[in-house]
Amino acid sequence: MFLDLTISVLTQGLLYALLAYGIFITYKILDFPDLTVDGSFPLGAAVTAVLLNRGVNCYATIPIAMAAGALAGLITGLIHVRFRIRDLLAGIITMTALFSVNLQIAGSNLAVPREIDTVFTSSLTEKLTGGAPLAVKKLIVAVIIAVIAKIVIDLYFRTKSGLLLRATGSNGTFVTTLAKDKGSMKILGLVIADTLVALSGCLVCQEQRAFAATMGTGQMVFGLAAVIIGTTLFKKLSFIKGTTCALVGSVIYKACIQLAINLGLPTNLLKLVTAVLFLVILVVGNVRKGAHENA
Repeated sequence: MFLDLTISVLTQGLLYALLAYGIFITYKILDFPDLTVDGSFPLGAAVTAVLLNRGVNCYATIPIAMAAGALAGLITGLIHVRFRIRDLLAGIITMTALFSVNLQIAGSNLAVPREIDTVFTSSLTEKLTGGAPLAVKKLIVAVIIAVIAKIVIDLYFRTKSGLLLRATGSNGTFVTTLAKDKGSMKILGLVIADTLVALSGCLVCQEQRAFAATMGTGQMVFGLAAVIIGTTLFKKLSFIKGTTCALVGSVIYKACIQLAINLGLPTNLLKLVTAVLFLVILVVGNVRKGAHENA
């Protein structure tokens, strides 16, 4: 029982780590409160659920869902940069619009039948994992995807474009002096972030075999909490990369939620617990910061 629960928490934490990667880019690097996340996460899931039900190969749904997320990030970026709308409002506008878009794509709920293959039950996964139980197969696939995504992101941040993206959030003037458009870099960052978020939604949909229009609610809070937990935990270890912090934070946060469920918390109070836990994380972080400044 404990082993099954641990495997489930790790799987969920790794799948949602992709979302945390995206929020790490917008929150920590671009200093951009991207509320698009609450719309682009279910967007990836909606596109995936519909495609799977129409017989599209489970692996083909991944780039399509990512493209949908990229488009959502692009729209938010254009609203903010080209129309000069404040970052918070730009995200809210796109998120609100995506709620209706998701309903148009997949309705309020859409299930994926058991006979349809997902990335967790496909023949390729069977070859990689042998006769392992389904829960273990899910964990193996989640580990592979989360680690590959982390490596790709880390390698990107070492490129010229990645270094410019990192500079955009911390020193936009410096980017301008290099004859680069910081607005375009912001748009690029939002595109990358929401691509990762939609990828997370895609995989969560395949893992749960279901889409729900409300599944995006609170995902921004979850991602922020995961990033803050990870960065606080490894604050004194400067060699730990931000993506690693996001990944570890995601797993820890999912473990906290699972613990609350095991203690008998009704599922309809999960969002409340998520909000309260996030508030506690912020308060503890501020207390530590104040103590450090007064020392």
